[in-house]
Amino acid sequence: MSSLFHPLCGSNLSTLLRLFLTNGGIDRPNLAPATLAMAVTLARLPFSTLERILITGFYERGVQVKAPIFIVGYWRSGTTHLHNLLGQSEHFGYISPLAVGLPWDILGIVRLFQPLLELALPSDRHVDNVAVTPDSPQEDSIALASMIPLSYYHGLYFPQRFQYHFQRGVFFQGCSEGEIATWQRWHTHLLKKVSIHQRGKQLLIKNPVYTAHIAKLRAIWPDAKFIHIYRNPYLVFPSTRHFFTRILPELALQSYDNLSTDEIEQVILKSYPPMINSLLRDSADLPADSFVEIRFEDLEKTPLEQIEKIYGQLQLPDLKIAMPRFEKYIASLQGYKKNNYPPDAKAIELVESHWLPFIQRWNYF
Repeated sequence: MSSLFHPLCGSNLSTLLRLFLTNGGIDRPNLAPATLAMAVTLARLPFSTLERILITGFYERGVQVKAPIFIVGYWRSGTTHLHNLLGQSEHFGYISPLAVGLPWDILGIVRLFQPLLELALPSDRHVDNVAVTPDSPQEDSIALASMIPLSYYHGLYFPQRFQYHFQRGVFFQGCSEGEIATWQRWHTHLLKKVSIHQRGKQLLIKNPVYTAHIAKLRAIWPDAKFIHIYRNPYLVFPSTRHFFTRILPELALQSYDNLSTDEIEQVILKSYPPMINSLLRDSADLPADSFVEIRFEDLEKTPLEQIEKIYGQLQLPDLKIAMPRFEKYIASLQGYKKNNYPPDAKAIELVESHWLPFIQRWNYF
């Protein structure tokens, strides 16, 4: 690992202990970040416990969260770019990097030590050149991975059980009704805290995993709106492969020699169809003003037109007010160098043998 500060530094004690005890142990080279995670968790325990009691016992009961807007799409399909772009509007609230890192302490320690904590933020996301700043919108996967023992990120922390955690975290495979109810409870708890932190603004939440969870999200948030962004599958595959292989050295607390590139490729190839099919099925009966799809390539070429399409179809307010901020952000991206991972002949063959219906559906021949 390149940093002693592991995301599990923001965990609660019961989740941390369960992860340490049920995933095959910590390798010797990673004992330092694991020990620090335990030390930070114990040091935070009185403060995070008090915050949890206050929120669940008092504040949470009176918090009315506006129906969130969820940005979904398979990994490396442009969800982060769209999240950062729409997040420029003052109308939306979102999860900050510090709230992701310390989800149990959003309303307490995070605010108290914010200037100090910001110094520990990484300069980028490790897997690309996208900068991480104190105001960068973040997804909630890492936050929830520090709150409950159900997340695909645990497969990156403990790659000896990569498949196990991926299938559970993405598809709830093998999960009991109680485990799913626990996920729903703490997902809602997190978003209520973020809503308080963001002063009641409508939350803009991005998470690739939610591509397969629209039905479950609608059960929690009946009036939620969804933006699905999709991208050329021939490019999504090598870019997602790079994502998983690049992030493992940053997050793994044990050896990942057992996790071959071929196995990672198979996880990607086999997870894409059920995730997209789930999205198509679960969004079929959504009202027209609750679901919109855009192509990543169109967002790159004509970003303002795509923003207008999103605002128009979802009937979102204050476009004229936000437009100058969108224009300024788009102008700031001039000169940004996007990482490119062109597919080789083998990758093209794999994509076409597994994802052909989607290539045809979206005309990416």
